[in-house]
Amino acid sequence: MKNYKSLLAGIVAMAMVSGYVSPNGINRIVMADEKKTEVPKSLSFKMNNLEEESVDLAKYAGKVVVFVNVASKCGYTKQYAGLEKLYKTYKDKGLVIVGVPCNQFGAQEAGTNKEIRTFCTSTYDVTFDMLAKVDVKNSTACDLYKYLTAQETTPLGKGDVKWNFEKFVLDRKGNVVGRFGSSVAPESKEFVSLIESALAK
Repeated sequence: MKNYKSLLAGIVAMAMVSGYVSPNGINRIVMADEKKTEVPKSLSFKMNNLEEESVDLAKYAGKVVVFVNVASKCGYTKQYAGLEKLYKTYKDKGLVIVGVPCNQFGAQEAGTNKEIRTFCTSTYDVTFDMLAKVDVKNSTACDLYKYLTAQETTPLGKGDVKWNFEKFVLDRKGNVVGRFGSSVAPESKEFVSLIESALAK
């Protein structure tokens, strides 16, 4: 019996040294799990990227996220350049930009996901994340956009997306803190100011 108790004490001591068990006997891994940040509703969706790989939007938790519905043949398509510049300027501070191709506005995103990737890379050198083409309005809207467009936001209010390149801004807690129309450029003062404010919190 004495040898058994000594062996058991030795195992516990080794576990404590290894970090698996804390001095009060609580498993540290369990404690770490309990501290996990709850994923906000806005980032609780799973979608595909342009390569048809599954993307869990929960990976953006804790970041400032901009969702923007994009198109390759629109008068606002040049905003890709401004979005890319914004992303490169603030990504190290926690900004994520996510392009969401959609063909519901003037059929201006008719290409395949592969064609969209080629266009974005070759024309605007886009490096921010791009999701696969989806619907963003009406009853066929993907779950992400059903959620985003149901939120009371400023300067635009809730309701269907009106055109390409609308921008939704989420703070680090996943709250939708801004919604901007297509005509608001990525480098506009009001848009950048909101991004900087969200990043500072």
